[in-house]
Amino acid sequence: MNKIGNDSSHSLFISDLHLCASRPAITKAFIQFLQKTAVNAEKLFILGDLFEYWAGDDDLLHADHKDIIQAIKALGDAGTEVFLIHGNRDFLIGDQFSKAASVNLLPDPSEINLYGKRILISHGDDLCTDDTRYQSFRAQVRSASWQAEFLSYPLTSRKAQIEALRLQSEQEKSHKSEAIMDVNSDAVSALLRQHEYPELFIHGHTHRPNTHIIEIDGHQCQRVVLGDWYEQGSCLRLDEYGFSNEAVKI
Repeated sequence: MNKIGNDSSHSLFISDLHLCASRPAITKAFIQFLQKTAVNAEKLFILGDLFEYWAGDDDLLHADHKDIIQAIKALGDAGTEVFLIHGNRDFLIGDQFSKAASVNLLPDPSEINLYGKRILISHGDDLCTDDTRYQSFRAQVRSASWQAEFLSYPLTSRKAQIEALRLQSEQEKSHKSEAIMDVNSDAVSALLRQHEYPELFIHGHTHRPNTHIIEIDGHQCQRVVLGDWYEQGSCLRLDEYGFSNEAVKI
């Protein structure tokens, strides 16, 4: 299998970087990945949770974000198309960010066609249907009315609220089973039926990188779960021959 970074036509998929000031090595590795690896790809798909959290596009000029946004824009200027699906941590990324970083925002999920393959991409959090408390919260914060009200608060207030929610979430996770925080197989099957059995389904969110073969209604689909960027980076490369998962050194 070809390795990431060579000259043949290919696209790359990443998710769950959770970039933040407290993990500068991850930010450095991501920028180097853009400059040395992603620049060789036709397209880069970021499938959510690029940031640990995003409080609103009025935070664009913060020192913690400036270099990241400039590096993504430079990648686009160099000829690599960049696409982004919102994650559960950065769903407030909006048009100002999209313009500043030269990023194309995609709905979740989205169907794409690459190298003769029909592919479904998603962040993946809406498939964790066993976690009913989270799904209720997700529905609330994804509503236009909630977001309009939240974004009307001062940036400092928004960040304080997000930090409090993050702390609460971490505390709740410690009492949840591993199974409840994974995708629900029936929800996955329903999504694949809805999108007429794509060959490949790529998502992140669960931080459980793996490839699953799904047999459904006489069709076969591969579900690829992307890895996170904690102890090492993770990238999926797709070309006309297939796909491979590659580690990114941090």
